[in-house]
Amino acid sequence: MKTRNETEKLHINLFIMGCGHHRAAWRHPNSCAERLTDIAYYESLAQIAERGKLDAVFFADGMSVGSMEDGFHWHLEPLTALSAMSRATRHIGLISTVSSTFYTPFHAARLVGSLDHISGGRVGWNVVTSMFDAEARNHNYVSMPAHAERYARAEEFVQTVLALWDSWSDDAIERDRKGRYADPAKVRKIHHQGDHFLVDGPLNLPRPPQGHPVLIQAGASEQGRDLAARFAEAIYAVAYDLPTAQRYYQDIKGRVKAAGRSAPVPILPGLVTYAGSTMEEAKAKQRTLDECLPVEASLRQLGLFIEQDCSDWDLDAPVPELPPLAEFTGPQGRYSTILRIIKTEQPTLRELLGRLAAGGGHCTMIGTPETIADEMERWFREGGADGFNLMPPSLPSGIEDFVEHVIPELQRRGLFREEYDTTTLRGHLGLERP
Repeated sequence: MKTRNETEKLHINLFIMGCGHHRAAWRHPNSCAERLTDIAYYESLAQIAERGKLDAVFFADGMSVGSMEDGFHWHLEPLTALSAMSRATRHIGLISTVSSTFYTPFHAARLVGSLDHISGGRVGWNVVTSMFDAEARNHNYVSMPAHAERYARAEEFVQTVLALWDSWSDDAIERDRKGRYADPAKVRKIHHQGDHFLVDGPLNLPRPPQGHPVLIQAGASEQGRDLAARFAEAIYAVAYDLPTAQRYYQDIKGRVKAAGRSAPVPILPGLVTYAGSTMEEAKAKQRTLDECLPVEASLRQLGLFIEQDCSDWDLDAPVPELPPLAEFTGPQGRYSTILRIIKTEQPTLRELLGRLAAGGGHCTMIGTPETIADEMERWFREGGADGFNLMPPSLPSGIEDFVEHVIPELQRRGLFREEYDTTTLRGHLGLERP
């Protein structure tokens, strides 16, 4: 069990995804499907999260249109949306995904740095290498570059962006109305020339309020974990259960230490919650969303995951026995998760489809505020997480339930802040300013 002092608190982000993280959330009659291009919708989500004193709101991003059945294709560009959301909030952090494969360092440094100024130092950037050929073909690539090439580019990308933010000293600006605006000795070119980028600098923007907006990563592969351990200041993770979370936590913390870093680097697994006043009420909320799933499409997707036709299986019977992992020839990560869900939860086929539709391999907690807080506390105290990246299955109801019922229970236990005591995202996460 990890020993924590009394001052340590959970870190909690809201991961905003359309109408919610359940694939069928947009199909519910009361969903906000008509508001996905309405900035007031996203502002209201940020305000709810801020009412709960959450550390930040977070947008993932994609560069291509997804399934027309799922309704998960991307709408507003996240940095643009967060600029507006920063004006509708005062304290909460604002985190956007940035693709190191499709952006250039100067462009990213200017956009993210500008938002840090606009928000008064509340910005984080989640660096990804992107995944899909459909995205690549929107950015002058025939297909995605090889995995190793993407990560080599990502490392150089991060180093160059940080150098651009450091190209202005904090005290560079003089504003001498009878002399000069800034000290030229404190605004420096970076003269970067690498394998992927040529950038002279300096950035045409003074140093951001946080020095560096908070760098977040989600390393899963060996290269991803290595990059995260050397550069990330917070890490998003995927963990189905506590033992999986503990293994990842120990591995990353060990790599951070081996890299010679002493920063806390909070690890935040994704968390799907269904909260109700009773277990029956919580399960009813889950069932309501599951019943909105298009069954045929869901069965086709499951068939792809397990590499067999399941279209004629009984929806309300237990899932038929699947081959062991050692005999499976397809992608093993998701298949392994499916096997764990079946073994642990013993769902019917219909329940499995719903379980995969909301969060997939991420941890799911269903119950009362007290039982959800119990489990969050267990992960926190037993070395599985420093906090969580909330993935409400439906929005706004999922985050309203959490803020109104789970947060007060966490506060009662001394596990979560009752008021903001810092003004920057770095402050919320307990990180020093570089």
